[in-house]
Amino acid sequence: MKKRSKREEEYLEALYMLTIEKKPIRIKNLAKMLKVKPSSVIEYLDKLSKKGLVYYEKHEVVMLTEKGIKIAEQIYKRHTALKQFLMLLLKIPEDIAEKDACYIEHEIHEITLTRIIQFVEFVTNYPGGMPEFLKQLEYYYVHNTYPPQST
Repeated sequence: MKKRSKREEEYLEALYMLTIEKKPIRIKNLAKMLKVKPSSVIEYLDKLSKKGLVYYEKHEVVMLTEKGIKIAEQIYKRHTALKQFLMLLLKIPEDIAEKDACYIEHEIHEITLTRIIQFVEFVTNYPGGMPEFLKQLEYYYVHNTYPPQST
């Protein structure tokens, strides 16, 4: 995957999230979501448009191109997997996991990310439900000691 700037990834992810929420992508929506000024959004959409990642014309609804959707899906999948990992394995509260996933996702090595995605898929699709070691780990987080062993 080509290395993109953190800012570019944030824009593509925000555009994708608005797309899957079936919300019209407007400058004010993006500015609010990204916590930036509308003028900054316009400037950045021009850049993304020149790269062929969005369809953007003044006073029109913004749309991701097919190429933009593919890239944004990867970014979103990465973010979601990291958030799930933090919540599932480390039992981090969702609001903190969301913030930490945003922070981690832009710098994590591809090999590490792939393993995290595989781990999350393995655990969430495990045929017998939550693996026993995760239940024991959760006990450890709560009690700061290993769970009693049945004999």
